[in-house]
Parts: sequence; C-alpha cells; structure tokens
Amino acid sequence: MKSNMENFFTRLKGGKNVFMICLSVIVLGLVSGFIVFETTKASVTLVLDGEEKLVDTHADTVAELLSDEDLSPNAHDYLSHDLSAELNAGDVIEWKPATQVTLSVNGNDKKVWSTEDTVEDFLEDQRIELGEHDEMSVSLDDKLKENMTITVDEAFKVAVTDGGKKKDLWTTSTTVAGFLEQQNIQLGELDRVEPGKDEDVKANSKINVIRVEKVTDVVEEPIDYATIRKNDKSMQKGTEKVLEGGEEGKQEKHYEVVLENGKEVSRELVKTDVVKESRDEIVAVGTQVITQTAVKTSSEPSKPSKSTKSSKSATETKKTESKPKSEPSGKVLNVSTTAYTANCSGCSGITSTGFNLKSNPNAKVIAVDPSVIPLGSKVFVEGYGTAIAADTGGAIKGNKIDVFFSSKSAAYAWGNKTVQITILD
Repeated sequence: MKSNMENFFTRLKGGKNVFMICLSVIVLGLVSGFIVFETTKASVTLVLDGEEKLVDTHADTVAELLSDEDLSPNAHDYLSHDLSAELNAGDVIEWKPATQVTLSVNGNDKKVWSTEDTVEDFLEDQRIELGEHDEMSVSLDDKLKENMTITVDEAFKVAVTDGGKKKDLWTTSTTVAGFLEQQNIQLGELDRVEPGKDEDVKANSKINVIRVEKVTDVVEEPIDYATIRKNDKSMQKGTEKVLEGGEEGKQEKHYEVVLENGKEVSRELVKTDVVKESRDEIVAVGTQVITQTAVKTSSEPSKPSKSTKSSKSATETKKTESKPKSEPSGKVLNVSTTAYTANCSGCSGITSTGFNLKSNPNAKVIAVDPSVIPLGSKVFVEGYGTAIAADTGGAIKGNKIDVFFSSKSAAYAWGNKTVQITILD
C-alpha cells in the first residue's frame, strides 16, 4: 500500500514536470511569435488632413492601411497613393478630405468639392481672377469650410451723368436703386433718375441723375400810369392841358422757377406785390368850337343934294358858341396789340365769355387781361373802333390786347403795333 502511494506521487511529479515544460514551450512560442509579428511590421507615415501619424502595419496595400485605421476616403478627397498601391516601409501616405462649398458667380450657383485650404487657393484652383472693383462675400484669407458659400460679383462699367456732369463708374449692382446706394448717390426730394429705380443695370448702361430745384425769382417791374382825358368845354377844341402829371408805380412779381441741372425749365407767377401805386395823368381836352360869322350892313342912299356923301358899310364879327361834339372819354392806355381770327387750327371760335365769333364775323371783339381791362368792358381802340372785351388769351398779359378779325388777311394786315385805347365803361 505504501509502495503504491509512492509510485503514484512519483508519476504525478513527473507529469507536472511535463506540463510545465509544455506550458513553457507554448509561452515561448507565443512570445517569439509576437516578437516576430511586431518586428516584421512596416513603419509608414500617415498624414491625415495635415497631421502626421507614424503607423506600424502589416497591411500590404494603402486600402488595407486606411481600413485598419477606420478611414474611408471619398472620391473627391485627395490621396497621395492609389488605394491598390503596395505599402512599403517608410512610405508617406497623405489623405486630405474634400470640402463641399457653394460658389456663386454673378448669381449663378454651383456646388464644388475642394481640398484647398483657403478661399484664395480655391479661387485660383477654379481659375477665377478677381478684378479691382469685383466684390466677394468672404475674405481671401478665410479657411475653406464645409457648406461655405462664396459669392463673387464681377464689376462692370456704367456711364453716369449726375447733374450734367459725366463720369464712368464700376458697379456690381444689377438695379438702378442698388447702383445709387452702392455709389452713395443721394437723390433730393425733387430729383429724379432715368431710367427708374426699378430698372435693370448692365454693362455700358447709361444712368442720368437730374437735379431739380425750385427757387423764387423776384422781378421788379414798373406799373404804367393811365391817362385820364376829361372834356373841357371852356377850352378850345384841339388844345390840351395836363392837370395832374402821371407817375409810374412799382410792383414785385414773385415767380416760382424750376431748375433742372441748373437750367430754367419753367416759371410760374405765384404772387404780385404792389410796392408803389401808380398815379394817373389827368388831361383836360378842349371841346369848344369857335366859328366866325360875317354880318354885312348895307348903306341907304342919301337924299339928293349938291354934294353926294359916300355911305360906309360896317362889318361886325360875332362869336357864337356851337354845341360841342361828343368825344370818347374814360381811362386811356397805350397797349401793344396783335390780331387773331376764329379760323385758326384748333380754334373753336367761342370766346372765354361764350361769344360765338364764327356766327358773328363782323363783331368787334378784343382779348384782354381781365386784371387790366375787365371782361365785358366797351373799349375804343385807335384804328379799330369800339369793341367789347369778350375774350382772354394765355399770352395776353398786362397792357396787351388781341384784336379779332374775320379774315386772316385782315389780321395779317393789322400785324403788331402799339395803339392808344380808351376804356369807356
């Protein structure tokens, strides 16, 4: 029994030694294999988006290397070697992922993949050259980022006339309003621009900025004095006497003047201020007619005598006063005159007071300025006769009248002249 136990322990001890030997062999094999595995790796440099990384790898190709590093290159990415290229110790494999940006040139958008670092490099790669006056939404030094939008507006030349001064300007705006804002051209309240603000602008367009202003022009003018002629039966006909001298007045006419680019285009009378009233001239006109009548007295024959006495005849001159003849009396003015007919092109033949000249061709009618000669007045016109002030005219201002004739030949014969008129009532 004791012997059997000793044999058992002897065998057990021998088996333990064998196990340890086997285990040692296995461990040695694993360590040797690991050492061999590690020492047989290839050392390569992997540059990932600019950062270097030293990698020991058993990969045979670039594709395997990237797969081992959990990297999946995109078709737009930059890779220094083909994916199928064999990997050798010391290789430098560079991988740079592409960035997608939106490029907008003059409003035309497109998506672009790029591996460039900056906007400047990107534009150069896209063969886009910026001009001096071109505009861009980002800076050339900006880093290229995912989903970045790069807007490039190429400038073009526009001919501008501002207040009459011409110049050429570069712009990237496509509307007149945008152009004015970009060039800091301010419009005043009355200013205008041609074409309008909503119109499009393109290369070689012409833009005209018209500077408009309203000014007040005060013009001082004399006021003619009227001559009042009064009949005086105590004075012989043909004689006149100034009872009161006339004196011109003075008035200020205020005109609203519209200037475009400094040049007058219109003026409108807005008010008249009388600075000094005129004083009428009073003239006495003699109406007395003196006639001479000869009265002859015959001598009677003397009685017969020795001597005959001659008889004398006496002649007496007797003054008699005849009844004065009627003369036009009233306010007298010297006026400039023109003539017109009812048959001109576009004429209706109806006066401003409603009188039909075509139906009354023989009527004596004049057109007047109602502020000088009231409508409906009877006016004696030298060389024309007594007429009715029944019409007005746009050009009939102040001491001016237009005389009506039924025919153009008569109107032409009258022409332009200055005459004396008497406002009868």
